[in-house]
Amino acid sequence: MMPLGVADVLLILLTALVCAAVVTCLALLVLRRARRAGLTLRLVVVGVASVLALATGVLAISAEMYLSVHDFTVLVWVLGAALLCALATAWITARAARSSVQGLTDAVRRVGEGDVVDGGTSGWREFDDLSGELAEVSARLSDARAELERLDSDRRRFLAWISHDLRTPLTAIRALAESAEEGLADPEAFPGQVRAQVETMGRMVDDLFELSRITSGSLRLRAEQVELLDVVSDAVADVRAAAGAHRVRIVQQGIDGHVLWADPHQLTRVIVNLLTNAVRHAPEGSEILVFAESPSPHRLVLAVLDHGSGVAVEDLDRMFEVGWRSDPSRTGGAAPDAVASGAGLGLAIARGLARAHGGDVFAEHTDDGFCLKVLLPVTPGS
Repeated sequence: MMPLGVADVLLILLTALVCAAVVTCLALLVLRRARRAGLTLRLVVVGVASVLALATGVLAISAEMYLSVHDFTVLVWVLGAALLCALATAWITARAARSSVQGLTDAVRRVGEGDVVDGGTSGWREFDDLSGELAEVSARLSDARAELERLDSDRRRFLAWISHDLRTPLTAIRALAESAEEGLADPEAFPGQVRAQVETMGRMVDDLFELSRITSGSLRLRAEQVELLDVVSDAVADVRAAAGAHRVRIVQQGIDGHVLWADPHQLTRVIVNLLTNAVRHAPEGSEILVFAESPSPHRLVLAVLDHGSGVAVEDLDRMFEVGWRSDPSRTGGAAPDAVASGAGLGLAIARGLARAHGGDVFAEHTDDGFCLKVLLPVTPGS
């Protein structure tokens, strides 16, 4: 057998390239015309085009080599059998891929309907990865949907409570106005009674505004080094009238000597809200203890302990949610506290302000009663 010359090799390469290029162009033309066709047709076209590119090149080169009719016929049958096998393989592969895609399509539709799907196994690594990602997304969407439903329920409940609590002073003001019109109101007590109701409404509005600043992230703290004793003393002074009305006494213990980094105005509000809650629920004639602890050199815990029964264990964290109340049927007919809005916002604001400082507020039952604790950093960033 004579070795191939350079011209023969170039002729073979050129022939193979021309045949492959023609088949590739035809395949691309078919795929372009069938842009809206399914995955099955596309995979079949690609598989057949691959075999035809090889077959046409082999046949063209064989013709150039002047094979006998017998040998050429045998080659045609062999290539035809290979083409049929390639067509069958492409068809089976396309059907499997189509089944996997259909499964993903059904999963996406179920996710859109709110279902949680499981990651399937199709044998295709890319499809399995996509199915796993879809399962994770469906779980996250389900959690987000549940959270939105919970928040919407809290919002509607909160709006109902706010409407009720705002209606209470408005009703009182209306009754006072009607009494004044009929000449039944005490002229000396009338201005003070109206002012008390207006102040109650004002505190509700202030609490709503403060809560909106906290939740929107627009709250800006003016932190500085403050003496804890000064802040606690101011807070106790703010709630002294309410404590006297409820016949409870506030006692401070271990407060002096502590210095921390905080916004004095906002920290005072945190303590006032905790004290107000304690005053409202402490038994008459009892004491409320305010004390400080240092669990670490960088952390300070300020505690407000009352001798009330507190809330159920399962509600220890929920009591800091906006508008939460241990007794939803509680009315606002009682005399308003000197500092509380009565709208169920105090503890939510206290936790929001504490977290803005880098701390937190939590509650716990102790042997001596119910305790609210605020954890605060002693230094910036601690």
